[in-house]
Amino acid sequence: MRRDGALLALVALAGAGTMVVELAAVRLLAPWFGASAAVWTNVIGVVLLALAVGYLLGARLSAAADPLRRLGFVLLAAACATAWLPFVAAPTAALFLPDGTTLDRAATQVRWGSLATSILLFLPAALALGAVGPLAVEVDQRRRARNAGDAGGRVLAASTIGSLVGTFGTTHVLVPELGLRWCFLLAAGVLAALGIATLWRAGAAARGVGGAALLVVASTLLVRPAEARVADGLTLLEARQSPYQSVRVVERVVDGERWRELQVNEGFDSFQSVWRETPGFLGPGYYYDWFVLPAWLDERRDGAWRTCVVGLGAGTAWRVMESTLPGALALDGLGVEIDPEVVALGREYMDLAAAGAPGRRVLSGADGRACLAAAGGGFDQVVLDAYANQVEIPAHLSTVEFFRVVRDALRPGGWLTANVGAFDGEDPVADALARTASAAFEGPVWLVRVPFSRNVMLYARRDAPIPMGDAVPDGLPHGWSDWLRFAPALRRVESAVAPLTDDRNPIDVLQRRSLERAEERRR
Repeated sequence: MRRDGALLALVALAGAGTMVVELAAVRLLAPWFGASAAVWTNVIGVVLLALAVGYLLGARLSAAADPLRRLGFVLLAAACATAWLPFVAAPTAALFLPDGTTLDRAATQVRWGSLATSILLFLPAALALGAVGPLAVEVDQRRRARNAGDAGGRVLAASTIGSLVGTFGTTHVLVPELGLRWCFLLAAGVLAALGIATLWRAGAAARGVGGAALLVVASTLLVRPAEARVADGLTLLEARQSPYQSVRVVERVVDGERWRELQVNEGFDSFQSVWRETPGFLGPGYYYDWFVLPAWLDERRDGAWRTCVVGLGAGTAWRVMESTLPGALALDGLGVEIDPEVVALGREYMDLAAAGAPGRRVLSGADGRACLAAAGGGFDQVVLDAYANQVEIPAHLSTVEFFRVVRDALRPGGWLTANVGAFDGEDPVADALARTASAAFEGPVWLVRVPFSRNVMLYARRDAPIPMGDAVPDGLPHGWSDWLRFAPALRRVESAVAPLTDDRNPIDVLQRRSLERAEERRR
């Protein structure tokens, strides 16, 4: 019975190790390829293929005279392949996504580069782990003279339970508490210990066991950890691994003034939030300045300007708005940011208001749609700037049902301002979002291309006209008046039918088409 329990525990731990590799794999690739559905599909597909081949390999190896000994070596092979992952990920990804790749050129490289990288990185470990099950079934069947169904069922049950523990443990404990590197090294250490113990139990010579242990240790020491890539002219202030992504803050000095950027899973020329020593407008090319436009187009000039920012990041929208609102308007803000580490870095490096600051409420670790639905109505402006990685708009924040939630949260005459990662008003993503928002708001919306950037602003208003085009009032600051009268920069969209719904939302496909379209136009 003790041997039975030890074997099933071994299988359960190997199952947990499989899920560590699979779930942490996407996080390992995210700094280069993001964590889109395409990347997830590539990783899961490679792992499933490797497991299938591993099952066949394990079946072939189980015909040996001593399957327990082969099981030990398979576990050691899995340990080595797992231990290497955090060290070889960067140079492997760089083969398929070289430095200097811009966002608009990355569509094809992300899709196929993540597949090629997944094959090189994760196939060996998953293949070895797949061979564990058949070998364990053979060992159990020979020891107890069980029938194949009995032995196979016991092993499958233990492996599934271990995989379940590994699933929850990786997401909620290992990655947040240990970080990716130590998460993989812990899994490799457990697998190595299981392999050595199995070889010892199989009666392998002490010299062979010692050599196997030395191989595992050497495999982690011979490869140097890869350092985070930081572009020339930038200084890394801090990097963290959050439950959702890799996050870092970098600093540069321009004309004697410090600028800071918060970067998320950065493999391209992009950033999520920006900070400069002088509050206020950031200047040409920064879409954050255009969040303030609705306050200048609105009829009000005093009182509290109530805003809800979905996708607060490190608070750039607030920092720009609080010193640039017109008249006597005073900013009152509710900010929703799903990643607590982003909020923590924003408070430490980018002057994000501390918890409990007057006129500022930050909900971290919360979903934007759920919070907006529960926040009540009466907002003057809802700012939507929620992205996963560089270009991935969360699907549930792009549907007609979501935009109806936004509309209900606004006062009559209130504004929706959405940042859309797009290259012009005809972009597939911008077009679909505009038509969806128009259907929800039951009126026209405007798309405005932000000068010197790859961003388009979407403006919608509840039960009130939007003064754009020839109707733009005089006296707007920051060069807005001229730009808003420049016809190619504007597009009015009105639609009664929403292309994006909770039931059917091809936003991933549209985002891929957007990048492919931009790449074609550059050729």
